[in-house]
Amino acid sequence: MIHDTDTLAPFTIKPAVEGRRVPVILDSPHSWRAYPAGFAPIAAEAELLTSWDAWVDELFGAAPSLGAAMLVARFPRFYLDLNRTRDDIDPALVAGALPFETRPGNKSAVGMGLLRRLALPGVPVYAAPLPAAEVLRRIETCYDPYYAALGGLVDDTHAAFGRVVHLDCHSMKSRGNAMNDDPGGQRPDIVVSDCDGTTAAPELTRLLAGLFEAQGLKTTINWPYKGGQLIRRFSDPARGRHAIQIELNRSLYMDEARFEKKEPGFSSLRGQITNVLRDFIAAI
Repeated sequence: MIHDTDTLAPFTIKPAVEGRRVPVILDSPHSWRAYPAGFAPIAAEAELLTSWDAWVDELFGAAPSLGAAMLVARFPRFYLDLNRTRDDIDPALVAGALPFETRPGNKSAVGMGLLRRLALPGVPVYAAPLPAAEVLRRIETCYDPYYAALGGLVDDTHAAFGRVVHLDCHSMKSRGNAMNDDPGGQRPDIVVSDCDGTTAAPELTRLLAGLFEAQGLKTTINWPYKGGQLIRRFSDPARGRHAIQIELNRSLYMDEARFEKKEPGFSSLRGQITNVLRDFIAAI
C-alpha cells in the first residue's frame, strides 16, 4: 500500500492514559513499512524490509496504558533514517546543492546514512542520485517534525517531573552483516545502549538490562549497538534527561525471511516487554 507523507502526518503520538502519566516516554522510529507516494527504489521490497523494525510499536504497545507516551514514525527507515544526524548525507546520493553543508559519517560510509545508499551489502536502493529539492523536502516534512515532536515530549515530561527517561525502541537482525560492526555475529536477545554511559545514568541502563535478563532474555549493554542520534539529541543525564536505546532480536518473534510474525514468540515477547516496562517504571 502506498501512503503519501505530504497528506499524512509523519508521526503518531500515542498519549499516556489520563491520570497515569509517568516520567518515561518511548519512540519507535523505524516500525512503519509502507512506501510513501513517489518513492521509486530499485531494490526489491524484501531487500528494503531487512531494515524494518518489524512490529516494534506493537511489541511496546502497552506503554501508554502504563503511563508512558509513545511517538511512532509514519514513514520507513529506507526513506529517511531518523537515527542519523540531519547532515549525515552521502553527497553521491544528491543531485544539486543542499542549503546546508553535509557531514557524512561512518554510517554514510557503509551505505546507512540519513539516506540509505544500500539496502543490503551490494544492493543499492536508488538507480540515480535524488534531486536536492527532494532530499530537502523529506527532511523538512519528515525528519524535522519528528524531532520537534520528540523534543516536545522530552521537554514536557521533564517539566512535569523534573526528570525524564526516553526509551528509543528498535529491532535487529539475528546476525550482523557486512554493513554492521559485528559481521556474521550471532546477536543476543536484547541490546540496551547509552552511548557508553553518556546518554543515561549507567545505573538506569544496568537496571533496564537486568529486568530483561530477569525475563529470561540474554541482554548485552552497548554491543553490538552503542546508540544513535535519537538518544544523543535530547539527553543530558546531569539535568535528569536520560535516553536509552533498545534493540530486539527479530528471531524471537518473527520469520526473518518471510517477514511474518511467529507464535507463540510474538505474544510471549510482547508480554515480557510489558513486564519490563512495568517493573522499570515502578523502580524509578
